[in-house]
Amino acid sequence: MVTAESIREMQGPLKKEFRENPAAAQRTLVAEGVLGENRTVCEIGSHHGTIAAGLHPLTGGDGTFACSANMLLEALVGCAGVTLGVVSTALGIELVDPRIRAEGDLDFRGTLAVERSVPVGFQAIRLIISFETTADDDQVAKLLELTERYCVVHQTLAKGVDCSIQRG
Repeated sequence: MVTAESIREMQGPLKKEFRENPAAAQRTLVAEGVLGENRTVCEIGSHHGTIAAGLHPLTGGDGTFACSANMLLEALVGCAGVTLGVVSTALGIELVDPRIRAEGDLDFRGTLAVERSVPVGFQAIRLIISFETTADDDQVAKLLELTERYCVVHQTLAKGVDCSIQRG
């Protein structure tokens, strides 16, 4: 079982190193994929094998392959879930049956170029975190505040980031 002490032991040396040498904390994370022969599937390498991403059924896919938009929501759920777990452990807040859900509103007319005035991409994303706890309202508010603050995917989506496409 992970404890507040085991988290401090795990992260302590990294925090010390990054305080003393900020450049040691800088990394470029990379994801790579290969477009398949039929041009509607991209094979993405991951730490747990290959993920085949394809068209969502509302863009012409048959639902056989992972949808990249869903994968974005899944990444948000995963990051928020892990962050919630670490923060609750560090704060000593017991969570019963914690569940994380991301919902994203998307109008497929934009991505299919049916209506130029409709934006391509999510118009709104909601992250819903449910759990039972004996913690008081102030502790729960702090837990959610810190989860939001330290969730990399949430912060990236909420604040936005420069993103470009270039030929390699």
